[in-house]
Amino acid sequence: MRKPLKKIIKLLVALVAGIILLAATVLLSVNSWYHFQAQQLVEKKPMGVTARNGMVVSAHPLASKIGVAVLEKGGNAFDAAIAVQFALAVVYPSAGNIGGGGFLVYRTAEGRTGSLDFREKAPLKAHRDMYLDSEGKPVSRLSLDGHLAAGVPGTVDGMFAIHEKLGSLPMSDLIQPAIDLAQKGVVLTAKQAEGYNGSRESFLKLNTHRPYVVQDQLWKADDRILHRDLAATLSRIRDLGRQGFYGGQTAELIVAEMQRGGGIISIDDLSDYRSVWRKPIVGNYKSYQVISMPPPSSGGIALLQLLKSSEKI
Repeated sequence: MRKPLKKIIKLLVALVAGIILLAATVLLSVNSWYHFQAQQLVEKKPMGVTARNGMVVSAHPLASKIGVAVLEKGGNAFDAAIAVQFALAVVYPSAGNIGGGGFLVYRTAEGRTGSLDFREKAPLKAHRDMYLDSEGKPVSRLSLDGHLAAGVPGTVDGMFAIHEKLGSLPMSDLIQPAIDLAQKGVVLTAKQAEGYNGSRESFLKLNTHRPYVVQDQLWKADDRILHRDLAATLSRIRDLGRQGFYGGQTAELIVAEMQRGGGIISIDDLSDYRSVWRKPIVGNYKSYQVISMPPPSSGGIALLQLLKSSEKI
């Protein structure tokens, strides 16, 4: 009886040893596979788009193509940025428009840096309590929606300020592509159609007239939208410079709409608007130099604080 028992024990031991050896082999194989994959990822070349002489990135491909065309024509990066800004006012107004404002931060190939503040400004008649009711309590969304929420637009002045200091091609050449897009119309993507339809009620509620972006039928992908009034405004800017927006017919149209809707932007607000060149915020993060927008933007300060606080992590 002992011999069969010994044989069984030996078989069990051999079986367990075999299982352990097999498991170790599998683990080594898996580990080698993962190591190989990791090595492949490290050695794999970047998949991003690269360019030899320049690159234009924006929120819409048509605007980006216009920027590239400006570069191919011999314009510099600032020319391309101006052309893209005006084009975005047509093809993707929620990302860029002539009724708002913005910031510019730049660094040239020679290492010169600068920033331009062309954000909207408060009208001259603005005051501390303009968004409060008779009891001193905030009126819901009064500072966000409607004519009283609008600031004096800075985008057009900002583009002319950039062009005067840093541009090279004629300003009319940079505006014309946007005019062409507005006159010929823009084919909507599904997302853009959804955006127009989703804002339909706000368009009707907040305007003193029915805007052309509100149609009898809902917008759908591949519909073409024409921006005739915008084309006319851009044409006045092309022909008259900043005066084509901050004075003359365009300014009169803006003020007339303000008066109809209870806004307070005046002719003086428009004619007095000027962008401001500012010294950018510059800091270091490890081996990198970071150049960002100073106040009134909070982004530059917040960015450098975040980077410095995490630098040693």
